[in-house]
Amino acid sequence: MEKILSKEQINQFQKDGAIFLKGLFDISWIKKLEKGIEKDIKNPSPRFKSHTIEKGIPAYLEDYWTWDLVPEFKDFVFNSPYAKIAAELMSAKKINLVMDNWFLREGGSKSSTPFHHDISYFDMDGTMCVLWLPLQPTGKNEGVVWVKGSHLWNKLFLRVLFKDGHKVEGKECVIDGKKYELPPDILGNKNKYEFLQWDCELGDCVIFDMRTLHGTLSSIIPNKTLSRYTLRVAKEDAKISYIGDWTSYNYRKSMQEAGYKNGDPLGGKMFPTLFEAS
Repeated sequence: MEKILSKEQINQFQKDGAIFLKGLFDISWIKKLEKGIEKDIKNPSPRFKSHTIEKGIPAYLEDYWTWDLVPEFKDFVFNSPYAKIAAELMSAKKINLVMDNWFLREGGSKSSTPFHHDISYFDMDGTMCVLWLPLQPTGKNEGVVWVKGSHLWNKLFLRVLFKDGHKVEGKECVIDGKKYELPPDILGNKNKYEFLQWDCELGDCVIFDMRTLHGTLSSIIPNKTLSRYTLRVAKEDAKISYIGDWTSYNYRKSMQEAGYKNGDPLGGKMFPTLFEAS
């Protein structure tokens, strides 16, 4: 099968923890995802939420785990080139879905994305990456930024709530030999870190390691509504790992009710295979 990415791009992803890819998705995919978000807002899942506490002002909205509820999302998950690209980036023989979600920040919203890494939010362990696909042209000061090389720190940070105030959940601890720490104060020490950020036109995307720290760096409040679709996938070494009590209760409960046990490989109805090398 013909390669999509160059060796240099794969090496950059592995070294930096995030990579910008130009024009990788056809505009028809972007329009389809926009339509999917419109449908989801009209008929949201039980997981739909606003991260903006104050009512009646521009909000920061999110829904997740909706690929099986919205046909446009399901089409993208199974038929877009992302799974094949992820397989190349992670040198994977097989790619399974972890979770899809979308975010929409209404024009004028003061709510922002806290610095975090995605690995802390999931009951999983292994090699995983995330697609960050903006659905409108997005300037580098309007989106999130990534802390270069932070995926290689060999650290696990407690999760941070996206709701205004960005409360850290849990306390520093060691579980099964793994230390969970408070996330670093990125905003208060900007000069200590190197950031990756890009201007994105339609069809451009960023793919990053699940361990890479990222969040809102700029205090600029966009005057236009910005939405993005994100998709997390894993290679064949990933497994269920019920460690800690800070992952979403409903998410874990749903996994357990579906029969997923600690140590199980990904697969089945919740985490279907999206790509397998022939």
